[in-house]
Amino acid sequence: MKFDKHDLILYAVTDRTWLNGRRLYDDVKEAIEGGASLIQLREKNLTHEEFKIEAREIQKLCKNFKVPFIINDDVELALEINADGVHVGQSDTEAGNVRALIGDEKILGVSVGNPDEAILAEKKGADYLGAGAVFPTGSKSDAIEVSHDTLRKICASVKIPVVAIGGISLKNIHELEGKGISGVAVISAIFAAENIKAASQNLRALSEKFFGHE
Repeated sequence: MKFDKHDLILYAVTDRTWLNGRRLYDDVKEAIEGGASLIQLREKNLTHEEFKIEAREIQKLCKNFKVPFIINDDVELALEINADGVHVGQSDTEAGNVRALIGDEKILGVSVGNPDEAILAEKKGADYLGAGAVFPTGSKSDAIEVSHDTLRKICASVKIPVVAIGGISLKNIHELEGKGISGVAVISAIFAAENIKAASQNLRALSEKFFGHE
């Protein structure tokens, strides 16, 4: 799938913490219907086989909606099911190695926390960067906070698009305007919402307003 930076405008990262008996598939469908522009499937506690079954289901859903589908961290699975791309952190497989494994056609995202990591990730073949955590977050216990000044410096240090992540909500998204990002990556702001579709609609509208021109 050809990657466009506007795919980052509302980047939804899955989390089954708030399912309460619902299917993740249904929650992702609501998120996309509301305006999620890219789905990253993130699973830390499923077996490889369980992850694969779920990934194939959600991959099909994303294909129907023409939304890029990215696997978090698991390069092997991304290749196995022919996902649109993969996202890795600083402690996961090194970006250059991932690019060598997935080839030039797949989307590669890399998490960064400072301009040096950003410059290196771009050099190693990243298509976009995830910078954060830009606000305190409960979704990732190992998240390192990135100041808004550092976020601005990260965006200025590279030519590839940057998406902000970490604790972003309807109440604080406006604080990220003018930093140079191409969109926001959210987890609980969508998947912990009572009405997932409405939450996505509202976040998409604000993200378009604040970052659609970046």
